[in-house]
Formats: sequence, structure tokens, C-alpha cells
Amino acid sequence: MNDMKELAVITTKDVEDKLITLRNQKVLLDCDVAELYGVKTKEVNQAVRNNPKKFPYGYIFVLDKYEKAEVVKNFDRLNNLKYSTVEPTAFTQRGLYMLATIISSARATETTLAIVDTFVTVRELASTMEKLQVTEDGGTQQKKLLQHSGELMADVIGNKN
Repeated sequence: MNDMKELAVITTKDVEDKLITLRNQKVLLDCDVAELYGVKTKEVNQAVRNNPKKFPYGYIFVLDKYEKAEVVKNFDRLNNLKYSTVEPTAFTQRGLYMLATIISSARATETTLAIVDTFVTVRELASTMEKLQVTEDGGTQQKKLLQHSGELMADVIGNKN
């Protein structure tokens, strides 16, 4: 317990705030994963380098220069990547699961649970929104779907009671 940040509870909102869409999928960049896990970015990347079999194609990918420029332009929190000579690594949901098997600490476990919960909630929200678009009854079913969508959104943005 080096500082108060290490004691902070990781919430779904903390994770959701860091999720970005690249290559048509939700990902977390290595620097954001490191921040959530309470470690340095180089420790995250070292864990990947030391365990290459745990990160096959589709689990992680390195951003190309165009993608890096776009995330720097669109996300103020990533401005420090602008001058980095290293291209960031993006972790897909599967890559994050694998990383969780390598980085083990109370903070990493707590963060992994929040990440899993966030991905599940986002997936469920997308599914509910798809169902809502094809539901034509305008009655009970549509109202239930709208209510469920609102509950999921409240969970994601941290307004859950």
C-alpha cells in the first residue's frame, strides 16, 4: 500500500471511461491497463513479452502510426503518447483475461473483475439495444427493454443505486 490510489475501488465506470474502439472492437490500451492495475506500462508489456503463448492473434495488437495519431487526437488523457517512440499495445477482452492470469495482486484481481463486469455490461447493453430496434409491439416488451437499457447504462456510467 504505497498510496491512496492503490486503495481506491475500481468501478465499472473507471474501466468504461478508458475503453476505446479500435479495429471495430472495444479495447484498453497498455497505459490504461497499467493505470487500472496500479503498475507501470512497461510491466504490462514485459508480462506480454515473457508469455507470448498466452497472447495469440486477436488477444492483443500493436497500434499502427495512424491509429496512434488518432487516439492521441481524440483522447486528451493519451496526449503523452504523442512523443513516445513505442507504439501502444491494445488489449481485447480475451487479452485482458490472459493478462489477469499473469499479473497477480489484490489490485489486479479487483481490476480484472471490474473489466470483466464492464465488458459483460457493454455486451448486454448492445444486445438489448438491438432487440429494441426490432421490437415493434410498442407495448410491454418495448418498455421492459427500455427499462433494462436504462439500468445497464446507469451501471456503466456509475449511477447505480
